[in-house]
Amino acid sequence: MNIDIAKQIAAIARAVERLPGGAEDAGECVGVSLRRTYNSAVEDVWDAVTDPDRIKRWFMPINGDLRVGGTFQLEGNAGGEILACEPPRLVRLTWGGPRSIVELRLVEDGDGTALELDHIVPIEMAQSGAGALWVGPGWDGALMGLSLFLSGESIGDPTVMAASGEVQAFSKESVGAWAAAVDRSGTATAEQLAQATTISLAQFAPDLAAPDTDRRSDPAGS
Repeated sequence: MNIDIAKQIAAIARAVERLPGGAEDAGECVGVSLRRTYNSAVEDVWDAVTDPDRIKRWFMPINGDLRVGGTFQLEGNAGGEILACEPPRLVRLTWGGPRSIVELRLVEDGDGTALELDHIVPIEMAQSGAGALWVGPGWDGALMGLSLFLSGESIGDPTVMAASGEVQAFSKESVGAWAAAVDRSGTATAEQLAQATTISLAQFAPDLAAPDTDRRSDPAGS
């Protein structure tokens, strides 16, 4: 598979912000936002992101009680609770913890569909806006996989594909794009951003990271 890396990176709009704690929130959070448009109808995109048989063809296998109030588990990845589901427009769920919230929205965009994804990460997990690099490149890869799938590309096993040199090259560019988004947001110091970039590269593009890259996944480096 030949991926147009520059085109795939440019197709995603990224934003990072630091959010104050509200009345029902125990503390501050970091907001990670993505937006990408697909040349498919809302109903088709909705089906691709909610049907387990289709999800595993571009993302990873999922199981659980897939309804509001139920729980889900992605194979080898996060699990959580489904908080809201409004076909064919909105899904909201927890992601690995009760205060880590993912919301996915679909809106018509001309003849296509814009997918908007917000991931709210507690500040104790993110530590700063640089925490966007723990999750942003992974979401970039998912949105790219969805693009290839909706375009009729043969992805094969998405997990195997994610470890390929081509996807790691994409992920390396994605880390850079998220680092730039964090820098624009002013939500992290230069030191925090440099550390997060190093760890993110080791996670998402391990074969392309510098030989002395610290590959520990603990953001605190403990």
